[in-house]
Amino acid sequence: MQFLQKIKDFRELVMFEHSVFSMPFIFIAMLTAAQGWFGFKLLIFGIIASISARNFAMAFNRYVDRKFDETNPRTKNRPSVDGRISPQAILFFIIINALIFIAMGYIINPLCFYLSFPILIILASYSLMKRFSSSVHLVLGLSLGLAPIAGVAAASGEIPLWSVYLCVGVLFWVAGFDLLYALQDIEHDKKEGLYSIPSVFGVKKTLWISRVFHILTLIFWGLFIKTAGLGEWMWIGLCVAVVALCFEQYLVSKNFRHIPRAFFTVNGYLGIVFLGFCVMNFIGG
Repeated sequence: MQFLQKIKDFRELVMFEHSVFSMPFIFIAMLTAAQGWFGFKLLIFGIIASISARNFAMAFNRYVDRKFDETNPRTKNRPSVDGRISPQAILFFIIINALIFIAMGYIINPLCFYLSFPILIILASYSLMKRFSSSVHLVLGLSLGLAPIAGVAAASGEIPLWSVYLCVGVLFWVAGFDLLYALQDIEHDKKEGLYSIPSVFGVKKTLWISRVFHILTLIFWGLFIKTAGLGEWMWIGLCVAVVALCFEQYLVSKNFRHIPRAFFTVNGYLGIVFLGFCVMNFIGG
């Protein structure tokens, strides 16, 4: 029972369910690069790489942000703060997941192996950036935007232009919804001297910046679809993304109590649905 509880604590530490944000875009890139099914080998390696990268990033964030999480009412009950998981255990968890991610890159192909090191650096930089710059949201966006770059590198051993468009689209998508999520922590960030767009520019400007980011998301996803030569299923998926992002913006602008729903539910389904339309693109003609 104690072992199972510890697993539950680590799952809570890294918020495992949030893997739904990046993982669909790894497989969208793989499907597009392979022009269809890319094989069970890459499926398994892609899942392991995605989970290990996510675990590394989240655990590193929890490790270096312990003192800030202690003073934030929203985060003070995290396992990294309340003593359920020791700093030493978190550090060991970080190292193990970094090694797993590098190993997956080595097994897949040389390009993935070489990319694994700068990717880990970028993933770690998000947690430190908030101490220096309000561009932290874009760094988080880049961290998840690298998912399709990793996916296409795994499937084809190269990085075509369409994957860059997909990456930039994911970057602005994540940055846009992270701005909305960060609205919850404006006062805490100001008190602790942390930088975020909400704490620097205020609520109204943050809402508009988030909307601009999501418009850019749709533009770059459209460029991805066009440049990759994908069919009508993906254009339908883009239309669904328009509706989802408009609904997300409406929810938050109406009442900040809707932020968790907009952050997880809407965005979680968006990535999965977009992947579903990509699958239909290759099996539905």
